[in-house]
Parts: sequence; C-alpha cells; structure tokens
Amino acid sequence: MNIVGRSEVRVDAFDKATGRTKYYDDLAPKDALLVRIKHSTIAHGFVKSVDISKAEKIPGVVKILTCFDVPDIPFPTAGHPWSMDPSHQDIADRHLLNQHVRYYGDDVCAVIAEDEVAAMQAVRAIEVEYEELPFVLDVQKAMEPGAPQLHEKFPNNILKHTTAAAGNYAEAIKEPGLIKVEGWYETPTVQHCHIENHGCFCYEENGRLVVTSSTQIPHIIRRVVGQALGRPWGDIRVIKPYIGGGFGNKQDALYEPLCAWCCTQVGGRCVKLDCSREETFVSNRVRHAIRTHIISWLRKDGTIAAKKVECFSNQGSYASHGHSLVAKALGSFNQHYPCPNFEGDAYTVFTNRPAAGAMRGYGMPQASFADESHAEECAKAVGMTPLAYRWQNLMKPGYVDGFSKNELYTDSYRQCMEKGMQAIGYEEKVKAYADQTGPIRRGIGLATFWYNTAVFPISLETSSCRLQLNLDGTVNLQVGETEIGQGADTAYAQMCAEILGLSDYKKVHVISCQDTDITPTGLGAYASRQTFTAGFSIRQTSEMLKKKILDYACEVTRQATYNMDIIDSNIVRTTDGRVLMSLSELSMTAQYNPVHSEHLTAESTYTIRNNAYSFGCTFAEVEVDIPMCKVKLLNIVNVHDCGKLINPALAEAQVHGGMSMGIGYGLSEQLIFDPKTGKPLNQLRFISIREIKD
Repeated sequence: MNIVGRSEVRVDAFDKATGRTKYYDDLAPKDALLVRIKHSTIAHGFVKSVDISKAEKIPGVVKILTCFDVPDIPFPTAGHPWSMDPSHQDIADRHLLNQHVRYYGDDVCAVIAEDEVAAMQAVRAIEVEYEELPFVLDVQKAMEPGAPQLHEKFPNNILKHTTAAAGNYAEAIKEPGLIKVEGWYETPTVQHCHIENHGCFCYEENGRLVVTSSTQIPHIIRRVVGQALGRPWGDIRVIKPYIGGGFGNKQDALYEPLCAWCCTQVGGRCVKLDCSREETFVSNRVRHAIRTHIISWLRKDGTIAAKKVECFSNQGSYASHGHSLVAKALGSFNQHYPCPNFEGDAYTVFTNRPAAGAMRGYGMPQASFADESHAEECAKAVGMTPLAYRWQNLMKPGYVDGFSKNELYTDSYRQCMEKGMQAIGYEEKVKAYADQTGPIRRGIGLATFWYNTAVFPISLETSSCRLQLNLDGTVNLQVGETEIGQGADTAYAQMCAEILGLSDYKKVHVISCQDTDITPTGLGAYASRQTFTAGFSIRQTSEMLKKKILDYACEVTRQATYNMDIIDSNIVRTTDGRVLMSLSELSMTAQYNPVHSEHLTAESTYTIRNNAYSFGCTFAEVEVDIPMCKVKLLNIVNVHDCGKLINPALAEAQVHGGMSMGIGYGLSEQLIFDPKTGKPLNQLRFISIREIKD
C-alpha cells in the first residue's frame, strides 16, 4: 500500500486553519428570523397558562408559539437507524414544545423575531403559570414506589430493564472457600463541550422544507423532522455543512424539528435557531450518569468463580438513546473479564434531569470505570498485584462472544499492557512508591478498556458511496458518513486513492457537506464507525469504478483488461509496465467520444455484517495531596491496538482528544443539580474541562 498507512495532511486543514471553512452560522441568510426558546423554571409540572400579551407588543417580534399550539405528534430523537420492527424503534416521547415539563429548562414557548434583542426581550416578557409537581433526581429513588412519575407508559420510571446471564450464578457461589468482593461505583453527569454549539436554520422551497443543521446524522434528521411534523420524509431536505465537533450530542434531533415547524408558521420564511452555551448544557444532551453494583466471588488463586452486575442508568427526562447505552455497557462486563457464571441487570430510568444521549464511548467509559475500580479491589482481596490480576483474568485469545459472535484472535490486552509498562517504567515506579509517608504521595496505576466498532448486530449497519471520474483524472467521492472534525474525509480520500491507483490522495475530492437530496444514504457519525463502515462501501465502489475504467480502456487501447492496471493515475500495461494513457486522457476520450460517450461513475451500498473489537490500556502517574484532596497528573500513557491505521497522525490525534476528555471526566467535570429546585447549578464557567495547556 502506497497511500493508506501514511500520515497525510488533512484534506480540510488549510481552509480550517485560515478560517475559510463555512459552518451553519456562516451559511445562514442575514435576514433570517431568529427563534429563541422560553424554558421552564420548574423541574416537573404542567403548564396551566401562558400570557404572551406583553411579549407580542415588543417591536420586532413576529410570532410567539406556545406548547398549546404545537401538533400533538410524539416523535423520537435518537440518531439510530430506523427499524421496520416496531419493537426496535426508538421511543417517541418528545413534542415540539411541552405542556408537561419534565426538567428545569424544558421547552415551553418559542419566540420568532427579527433580531436577538427583540427575541430575548419577548422570552423574558412571557408569563407562564405552572401546576408544580414533585420531582426526583436520583436514579434509584425514581424507581421506588410512590416516586414522581414522568411518563405514564413507564411505571416506576423504568424505561427498560434487561438481563444478561451465563452459567448458574446461584449454584456457583456455593463453592467452598470463595472470597466475596462487593462495591458500588458511580460516574457523574457531564456535557460534551464541543466548540460549536448546536444550531440550524430552515426555509421553504418549492413546497419542501430545507433544513441546514450542525448535525452528525443528516439522513436520520430528515426522517425525524418528517415524523415530528407529520409530513412525508421526502418533503424534507437536510444539509449538513462542516461542523465544529459533536461527540454524540449532535447524534440526536435537537432543535431541527422545532426550527422546521417554526418556519411553517411564518409562511416558509427562513428562521434560524441556535443554542447558547448555557442551553447546550441544559437543553441538549448529557452523558448518562450510571450507578453500578458489582459482586465478584473469587477463588484464592484470583480466578473468578461468579459475578453479578447491576447497572442503573440515569436517563433524565426523555428517552433519547434510551436503553441501548446501558445495555451495551452491561454486555461489556463478561467480555472484559470473562466469567463462566454471570448475572447482569441493566435499568434505564427516567428522572427530572436533562435528557441523556450519546457521548463519546457510548456507555463504555462508565462501565470501564466500574469494572476497573472493582478489579483493583479484587486484586487486593486475593493478595495479587493489580497487574497480575488483570493479566490472569482479562479476555484471552479464542474468546467468542455469544451475542455478536466476535472472536478474539490475538492477545491484544497483554500486548498493550507490555507496551505501556515499558513506556512509563511501571515496575520501577511501583517499587519506588511502595513505602511512602507524609501528606503528599505519588502513585502509579493502570486500567484497561474494551470497545466494539459500529452497531451490528444490534442494529442496521450500512454505508453507500458514489464516485465519479472527472475530466482531469480526479475523482469526486460522496458518502453519508459525516466528517465532524475527526479527519474522516482524509481517511476516505486515502482509501479511495489506494484502490483506484491514483498518484495522490488529493486527487480525490471528498464532498464533505452532505445533502440528503444528493448524498447517498448513510447513517452518520457515531459508534467509531465512519472509517470502518464507509471503508467497505468505498472499497467496493472504487473497485466497480476501476473495472469500468479498465473496460473502457480496453475498448480504446484494444488491450485485455486483465493485462492492465491503474498505477499513479495512469493506465498501465502490466506485462511490460508501459503507460498507455493517463486517467485524464481516458476520461476526456470517454466523455467526448462521438461513437461511445460515457461519464464514468459508480455507486453502491454495502451492508456490514460484522464489527471489530478495540482494546487498550492506560497507565497514569499521579501526585496526591491527601489533606487538600488535590490530584496532580504527572504522566499518562495510553496504548491502543488499532489494527491497520489508515492515517497514523489522525489516529494519534483521536487518542490525544480521548485522553483529554477522559482526564476531565475523571478529575474535574460534573454537572450539579440543586436538590431543592432541580436547577443545574454549574455550567462551563464553573466546570474545569481540560485545555491544551494542561
């Protein structure tokens, strides 16, 4: 391979570095009307009345819409593939605006105005009368009899409860001499904090609604907007420009449905709805806080005889991605540390908090924190070192998962741990820090992690690609898997150029901004799937285009196709290496041939029926001021088994970004709620996310 595997410069690097790249806010018409939202100031209750008389008199206000005006059409918001099986469809529990408010910050009214000042004055002038109800913030208290109920269809606020089992747990724990290790572990609520807040604008064109949105999932947004408005999905066109990060928050229909409906209420004029940073924290999505209870029964040699896991996922006020996240987390426990006798329960529970949705890692950071914290306690209980306990019990080659049928072929965990130990000097520092005294001490620890790429077999996994050969021998590439800042477009270009035999990946023009009227159907950016899933369709479609090119070259050169190849953007006779013609010459000939004119293109869909394991480990060296409860991170080493890297520099950047988010998640980030009102108490100005200088 000449192009794949090289650390090439990103295809969008220059425009992004120089400020040329256009985001949704750059594309919005300057005369667009602005939509601003009146949010609830209670955590739970019903809107009894709304007085908009004062707000309507404010100059510049065009229209005010309330929760009593919206269509009574519940719709889902999760960025999941649609299913023809109703039992696999996402829960439709959202309305455009809400009479029954379920968290502090819920959407009650929308103001459409000519400018920001008028819009915000009107929001403040709207008077809302509530019938206030009791609220609940804690995940397990929400399950108790008599707890405030958020949704009628879900008794005890339990969105879903699933189980996982292997062997016979009840019998296994009767084995004599077992050591019981039990613990509770909890992760906090955090927000994604991508640079660009969510926003969108919508206008009507030829009877259809055109929505431009900062989203990870344009084709799914088209479907959800259609569902929310009760219109055929073909009535909706969604355009996704470049976006400034998402991390899963934008894998949800956030405000696109409301924006589109507001457009219909002002005669199809363009309306623009964008979120402030405060709204992003409260009224977008957050990471699920998960409380986990683990009981392990260990033999004296440290082997695991039986294990029981309970996960309680705080879903917040609305279903969003729902149970899929904690179900994936639960499924990881008996893969991470396989055990012959296992019982697991996963609960997704509604509370009066902001709705939780997808966020980088999709349940695995929560599960890994619990599993690895528990592993430390297990090692201590049987007198083993943390390293020795993991070395003995982590997934081994030959393991086959009963659900996905994935099989582990290589000893990835132990290879990663060996690399990490060497890089940080683990054994030497364990000895050096063994017998410390005083208030400030140092330590070194390790943790391992597991992830599976894409969503098969739980859900549909598909990718489509369209290629066209240009007259200059370059190629246009379109896929529905979106670039959201991670560098996917560059990987796409490298893969396509490799298969087609182009001289440079820059000869592939990736059409980065998806348009559901034009772009082949794709499911978007999530589950670490873009390079993996799009790679299948790009390879398949590139091979199809290559065959078309060589078939046409056969017609022109009278050489057999099996004696030709494309090398460095030239048609080459493989028997002697002779260049017969360039791709540009062939494309020009094909386009303007009066006898047989053909524009050489290819398009295909690939349905993916497998996925890939990802493994790794982290070593961290810290200094702790015990009396002051202060932690200083001195060194961190992160090791991944990446398989074949398409672009090593981009992969390294992804790892660095993940490390940064993990450090903040572990040390300093937490969204806190007032137990008396349910109001979020701290936002970005009070939350210490990790910065480059850290």
